[in-house]
Amino acid sequence: MRAEAEGDGELGMLMVGNVGVNRVRADCLDFPDIRTLEDMVFQRPGGFEATTKSYFYQRARPMDIRLAERVIRGERFHPATRSLWFFMPSGDCPAQWYGQWNTGRFKSHCFFSPTESECQTI
Repeated sequence: MRAEAEGDGELGMLMVGNVGVNRVRADCLDFPDIRTLEDMVFQRPGGFEATTKSYFYQRARPMDIRLAERVIRGERFHPATRSLWFFMPSGDCPAQWYGQWNTGRFKSHCFFSPTESECQTI
């Protein structure tokens, strides 16, 4: 969460955490065989880009652990409540990204969620 969204503060990191937990909970679209956080983070293609950078492999700080525990316990934050994707565009958020609707932006990241009919398990 830190490696993907530290620049967006604690709330931004929590939203990235929501996306990760949602991918583990989902049994649909790009995530039918993702069952653990490790599977999700290292999924190829589609996992977290930060795993390709050395910053990702730094020891987690107490704050990082506390934030991760919050999303694992089920705390959700709009616009990432049901999101399975996020990215940092150079401009405005597109209405859709890979066919999924934009649910909002928080600072530098846009969040995208499937419809309920596409993915009922998140």
